[in-house]
Amino acid sequence: MRAGVALIAIAVSFTGVVATTPPVQAQGLLDALFKSPAQRKREQAAREQARQDAAAARQVKPVRISGPSYRTYKPDTLVKVDFGKIADPVVTGAIDDMGLAPLGIDPFEEGRPALADLSVSALPEAAEAVVEHYSTHPAYMWVAGTAITDRARAVIDVLNAADEVGLSADDYKVEVPADGFDVTQGTERQKELMAFEMKLSVAVASYMLDATRGRVDPNRISGYHDFKRKAPDLVKQLEALSKASDPDEALLAQNPQGAHFEALTAELKRLQDLDEGARIEIAPDVLLKPGQSNPELANVMAALLMKGSDALKTDNALLFASYAGKPEYDEELVALVKAFQKEAGLKPDGVVGPATRRAMVGITNADKIEKVRLAMERARWLPGVLASRRVFINQPAYTATYVENGKADLSMRVVVGTKSNQTYFFDDTIELVEFNPYWGVPQSIIFNEMVPKLRADPSYLDRLGYEVTAGGKRVSSSNINWSTVGRGSNIGVRQPPSDGNALGELKILFPNSHAIYMHDTPSKSLFQRDTRAYSHGCIRLQDPRAMAAKVLGTSVDAIGGHIAGGQNKQVQLSTQIPVHVAYFTAWPDDAGKVEYFADVYARDSYLRKAIDATESARGS
Repeated sequence: MRAGVALIAIAVSFTGVVATTPPVQAQGLLDALFKSPAQRKREQAAREQARQDAAAARQVKPVRISGPSYRTYKPDTLVKVDFGKIADPVVTGAIDDMGLAPLGIDPFEEGRPALADLSVSALPEAAEAVVEHYSTHPAYMWVAGTAITDRARAVIDVLNAADEVGLSADDYKVEVPADGFDVTQGTERQKELMAFEMKLSVAVASYMLDATRGRVDPNRISGYHDFKRKAPDLVKQLEALSKASDPDEALLAQNPQGAHFEALTAELKRLQDLDEGARIEIAPDVLLKPGQSNPELANVMAALLMKGSDALKTDNALLFASYAGKPEYDEELVALVKAFQKEAGLKPDGVVGPATRRAMVGITNADKIEKVRLAMERARWLPGVLASRRVFINQPAYTATYVENGKADLSMRVVVGTKSNQTYFFDDTIELVEFNPYWGVPQSIIFNEMVPKLRADPSYLDRLGYEVTAGGKRVSSSNINWSTVGRGSNIGVRQPPSDGNALGELKILFPNSHAIYMHDTPSKSLFQRDTRAYSHGCIRLQDPRAMAAKVLGTSVDAIGGHIAGGQNKQVQLSTQIPVHVAYFTAWPDDAGKVEYFADVYARDSYLRKAIDATESARGS
């Protein structure tokens, strides 16, 4: 009977009449008495699924941090020059004490009415500068009497030769009035001369702007470019030009100055005067390895015969003479290719890939001209005069060069960013060297590479010796629920100094928003490769101690002393040094010979499109 009473009590409780929740044991007894094993199994599975669904709802989807994108370029918009401000001046003192106009004829005043009907488009900065100049200095710069001056003709010669310095002469075309005219048509001549004066000044101001800063705003191409666009004082420059004894030389001097731009200018002229000549083609996608067979081998041999040195052809004369077009890449031919690779400064591995193909085929004169012109545009984004002491990193060349007194004092191979982690193009200043550095892991690496591993293995970073912070507090990586980590989680990761530290023994810092710097690396083998785009964006140095010694103005032994203690320390430079993290597919060496490099990030095509868009906008 007691069991029955107990059972009734439990049943009453189960049906919800009793407000209290039945004990776990009672619930289990009910399940045992009234539910089948299959029903209990289904309910247990449903509860487990509910727990999993709740956990999944709390999870944050993995974050992917990507680099900047390339954009459709939007060129500068031209505006109408507001000549009305010059045509209707505010008279402040052009009368004498008797209220009469001064004696004599002012040619500019006579021509001023012509401004009302004049329509000229220009870059906004050029338009404003011309109006301000003539509002302040109402006098002709390029006209004397009823004719244009020799100064004007000299300046026009510079504008017409704009292509020689990488600009486009079409952007600065000005029609020159005829020397002879009918004296009875005085008013029309005044209009013609005033129109010429204004159009030439607008063209000059536009040339100054383009020559100084370039026709393209690099930051509009992609976020991988980071430059503050130059804003030359065109009003001041127009006034200086009006007083210059040689205005043509003064105008030409608006272009970048220095041996690098002189070399590019000379190379452009040399290429334009050259005959293209014969050319051997090898399939762009060729990849020929020792022991393989490939019909492109015949083209490889023809290219070697054309591009190889006299010594190479003499030493292998019998091989060249006996080659009958066979596709088998045997040991003799491999040795020949290795010899060519060694001459070309490539890794002599006998593999005919992209770099070896480029050395064998070369690039056309037209391609070289294009690269030089693009280099001239990019040179305008740099300072007009490069500092005599500087560090110049050229990404397509995979080199970093320390320059002292205008001459290369140290040059070395570097590793730059991959195509998906591109190194930016910008200027900065080197401020300090850090020895035995910590590596503060960038957010992109944390979220793109580490978090996916940590969700499966939370202790991953602990085992590797990394330090993890959450909200600024040091924590163990295994104590973080990585499934809930997303943007705004305020997670930090850094690697302490060690033999395996990703930054090696030192890093050379020029603090910037892109977290890019020069540093050592334990991955030394990559420097032996011809193509060296393997980093996450920073610049890995082949000889970091030598570079650190140069920027600190000390010896390599002294650098070794800083490292030897194993302690993290920073040394400030006594004088900050400009650094250019640059991108030039054509650039002169220290002797002035222009070298050409592969377009590792395909940026040439984007710059070409930006220039085309600019020329189209100006032409319309």
